[in-house]
Amino acid sequence: MNIIQSKIMKYRILAIIFVLISLITYGQEFSVTYPSSLGNKVLDGRLLVMLSKKSTGEPRFQIADDPSTQQIFGMDIEDWKPGTTKILQSAAVGYPIESLAEIKNGEYNVQVLLHLYQTFHKKDGHVLKLPMDRGEGQHWNLAPGNLYSETIKINLNKKNGYNIVLSKTIPPIKEPEDTKYIKHIKIQSKMLTEYWGRPMYLGAHILLPEGWENHPNVKYPLAIYHGHYPSDFDGFRTVPPDENLKPDTSARFGITGYNRIVQQEAYDFYKMWTGANFPRVLAIEIQHPTPYYDDSYAVNTANMGPYGDAITYELIPEIEKRFRGIGEGWARFMYGGSTGGWESLAAQVFYPDEYNGCYAACPDPIDFNHFTSVNLYKDSNAYFREGPFRKTLRPGHRNYLGHVDAMVRDMNHRERALGSKTRSGEQFDIWEASFSPVGKDGYPEPIWDKKNGTINKQVANYWKENYDLTHIIQRDWPKIGEKLKGKINIYVGDMDNYYLNNAVYNAEDVLKKLSNPSCNCTVDYGDRAEHCWNGDHKNPNYISRLRYHRMFIPKWTEEVQSRSPKGADLSSWRY
Repeated sequence: MNIIQSKIMKYRILAIIFVLISLITYGQEFSVTYPSSLGNKVLDGRLLVMLSKKSTGEPRFQIADDPSTQQIFGMDIEDWKPGTTKILQSAAVGYPIESLAEIKNGEYNVQVLLHLYQTFHKKDGHVLKLPMDRGEGQHWNLAPGNLYSETIKINLNKKNGYNIVLSKTIPPIKEPEDTKYIKHIKIQSKMLTEYWGRPMYLGAHILLPEGWENHPNVKYPLAIYHGHYPSDFDGFRTVPPDENLKPDTSARFGITGYNRIVQQEAYDFYKMWTGANFPRVLAIEIQHPTPYYDDSYAVNTANMGPYGDAITYELIPEIEKRFRGIGEGWARFMYGGSTGGWESLAAQVFYPDEYNGCYAACPDPIDFNHFTSVNLYKDSNAYFREGPFRKTLRPGHRNYLGHVDAMVRDMNHRERALGSKTRSGEQFDIWEASFSPVGKDGYPEPIWDKKNGTINKQVANYWKENYDLTHIIQRDWPKIGEKLKGKINIYVGDMDNYYLNNAVYNAEDVLKKLSNPSCNCTVDYGDRAEHCWNGDHKNPNYISRLRYHRMFIPKWTEEVQSRSPKGADLSSWRY
């Protein structure tokens, strides 16, 4: 053996010793027991161990993007049998501190949770393990059936091991009941069931117009509110605010008693809805959760299936059939903010004949030249701006003054701890699940390396051709322009917390240049307005965000008179 070979062997032996020491020192800090008392099923999922320095509250509710976050570690678990124990390995992914070895000794509140996965046998032949929504809107810390432990206080010392027992199960969520005004519908989608290889459902909450039961021959337009998973129809309350309601404090808006403001706004809307001058329409909020997120982004995707078609051609016609909708594209319109803003614009672009107008507030990135603060086409790394001598982290979240409290890397590393293979159920992962092609393993192809931020340009090009809405509008305008003119309205604050205004600037430049026909679109900005400004220049954001229905329903019912076919019924529903 020569000197070089001898040195290589020496380094290999040292590396093996280091790994063994790491496993002995750190690999057995936490062991978690799944007791037979919690069930007899063999389980798959994501094991999450949380450490908190806060003196009160459960650690499962203390993981965030901002500096207030506590610590979490995650690792995948398969075939976990009742009565056995799993050990948190040193390779577990941590956030914000990446490695268990870096955690300092001291006192911590500790809690453990198992986020359950189910097995899906998809039509394309892939077998995936994913967390199906269970009525909570894809929140790992609230999902019914998930197992978790009591919060215990420990004095962490790396020489000792700690065993934590899963002792509780998150209970089921009660489904909302029908009332005079609000009805609920759930259907099994044939399209989605075929795609996923198991029964899949779509639902909606329907707000009936005043006088609906007394006008059995009237058919109504459909107002479609897009947003995150709604537990019921939001912002509608038939009784005054609770006099005994204990005032809360909104950290976001710096307001005490915001919960009472929310109730008052909901009651005021009820009075407007039932009043003499409010347009009579069917207003709906859709439930379309997926195994990746609390909703599907309302379009057809490679990883989640034909949700766009299922919503447009299965769910909406069924709602119109049951509740006397007009049932024609000219009599449907959409509005929403953030995710709902993107969905409203995307559905209008991809289904131009089926919808007659969209009001897209603070939409998720509609131009991937500004994918939040990342240019997917020109940048090589999503986490850093790189120069010859230094790298600068890209900002991910700011306030209206521009003060930054989270970086793009922070936000993605939190997701990386919560779930591998795009399974965190969080924002960057759902963009990936929505816009990416299917990877070789059956999970979404990453747009960038989740650890270091290196962008995959081939995937970025796929995103561009399929989901960059500005690019698609410009590319397809000769074919869809006549169907879209006058139907696009976009609103965003120029200090949007997630930098979503930057994509709108690009979109506005493109929309203004469209011709034959001209777009006749509206793009409006709120001065120093944060996420999610929606075009209201008269009220603060904490008020206007509660007024989507009252803002956009009357607006559309006026505009539709100039965008309806000859002979359309514009009067019978205006009683």
